[in-house]
Amino acid sequence: MRASTRVIWTVSVLMLAAVSDAIFPLPFLPFLPGFNNGFHDNEAVEVAKPVAAGGKIRRSGGAVEAQTNWPGKWELFLENSGVSAMHAGLMPLINQVQFYDATIWRISQIKLPPGVPCHVVNAKTNKIDCWAHSVLVDVNNGAIKPLSLATDTWCSSGGLTVNGTMVSTGGYGGGANTARYLAACPDCQWHEYPQALAAKRWYSTQATLPDGKFFIIGGRDAMNYEYIPEEGQNNRKLYDSLLLKQTDDPEENNLYPFVWLNTDGNLFIFANNRSILLSPKTNQVIKEFPQLPGGSRNYPGSGSSALLPIHLYMKNPKVIPAEVLVCGGTKHDAYYRASKKVFEPALQDCARIRINSARPRWKIETMPTPRVMSDTVILPNGDILLVNGGKRGCSGWGYGKDPNFSPTLYKPRAARGKRFRELAATNIPRMYHSVAIAIPDGKVLVAGSNTNDGYKFNVEFPTELRVEKFSPPYLDPALATLRPKIATSPKQIRYGKNFNVKVNLNQKDVTKKSLKLHMLAPSFTTHSISMNMRMLLLGVGGVNPAGAGSFEVQTVAPPSGNVAPPGYYLLFAVYKGVPSVGEWIQIV
Repeated sequence: MRASTRVIWTVSVLMLAAVSDAIFPLPFLPFLPGFNNGFHDNEAVEVAKPVAAGGKIRRSGGAVEAQTNWPGKWELFLENSGVSAMHAGLMPLINQVQFYDATIWRISQIKLPPGVPCHVVNAKTNKIDCWAHSVLVDVNNGAIKPLSLATDTWCSSGGLTVNGTMVSTGGYGGGANTARYLAACPDCQWHEYPQALAAKRWYSTQATLPDGKFFIIGGRDAMNYEYIPEEGQNNRKLYDSLLLKQTDDPEENNLYPFVWLNTDGNLFIFANNRSILLSPKTNQVIKEFPQLPGGSRNYPGSGSSALLPIHLYMKNPKVIPAEVLVCGGTKHDAYYRASKKVFEPALQDCARIRINSARPRWKIETMPTPRVMSDTVILPNGDILLVNGGKRGCSGWGYGKDPNFSPTLYKPRAARGKRFRELAATNIPRMYHSVAIAIPDGKVLVAGSNTNDGYKFNVEFPTELRVEKFSPPYLDPALATLRPKIATSPKQIRYGKNFNVKVNLNQKDVTKKSLKLHMLAPSFTTHSISMNMRMLLLGVGGVNPAGAGSFEVQTVAPPSGNVAPPGYYLLFAVYKGVPSVGEWIQIV
């Protein structure tokens, strides 16, 4: 192709993409003349008409995916979690989920262990609280370890440090300015610093930055943001947020804003129905995005959101595409109307926006059912699970109705009109204060639901202590022979450096089109927001035989902290859409 023709062709493609980036279901840069990563390692998944369960495969010149009609399966994992799971986070290495509720109630269903002193609520009256409000739950055997918390964690936020320590921030009353630290070890305890934050953070959002530090924004009456200091230090510097001031309304529909770290190191922040791109280096707004019509998406409107899986290559373009998904929510006045016992239908749309596009715009799709208070979970194979919540009303004590028992699978790489699929229903209502989180075995841990001010059981939606596991369709028993196993992988990787993963898989058709490597950052989940949830679809340079039933996969680590903040991720091998058990890997 002559140089002049090459330039004209490239400019034409870029202009066409600016008009409608929906034309390219995956990043198109690697297919432009002059860009060659050496491999077409992330072709679009071909989603064909489903066939009966049995592990059949559809193929084309691109990638392949196992097909199944199996709708997934629910199982009761725990009868009693001890505390109502208002907040949840998976702890690296020890494979335990942290559940905690609110200390203001001074009660749970599990006592502090012997030898752990009760919390003194009021020194003058000698009022004490001997109940645990935090537990660690082993995701494999269900063993529960109660922990002591002194400050109130009601409606707080959180995330993981580079070393896997959970940092919980904000809460209610005396806990609103608090930062709490829990290291990932079997015998670790919470360390609490009640004056760490400059502003009270109740219903705020915490986000991990490219250097592994934390940003926190919003909360009731907190139209600002700040940067969380090192453990033991106090912050006193605040930055005003015009976005929060402009999106505040009588219903406070901008609490728990959605915050996603863009691949350029800036922060995508969505509140109510508006969004911006903010530089954490200069604290300047870089870009404003179009409003998302239809209603309110943040608490108490309580839609949910995800940063869609980020496609990487052995050699990446300068601008790595990123796309945000926002699903469900309510009309702007739903909270007021619910207070009058009028429970409006929730929103039934999902919207996507390519935040690095030259002309970003929302593209709206229709879900099978309305959803409010749902949780959005990125599954190990890159699909999205929408689970929990209701079909009417909004967040708040008794403000949600009509439980949505059936999770919805969303396949972001499928063609429009073929992305949604309803799955097997649970029989447990999961309303306000429910959580869902992906765990290493490929299942989804689902817990919580408490629409009551305290622990109440003789009501319409009782305080829920049962914990379930949901097996997505890729765990269809008929697909068991397609499930790979990671035999060896590095414990640590460095940005931009090549590394190999050995995978055991007793299949013949194993190529770089069918065997992938995915990295999933575990989320901190509460109030329908999954903070810091992030998936990276790594570039695959080659898949080579490594003995009977084994293959060595050649890949490269993410290029920078902008794309993947330092810390722990779950590494999955994914063969034709069926993931392995995840192994912990740390980017340093």
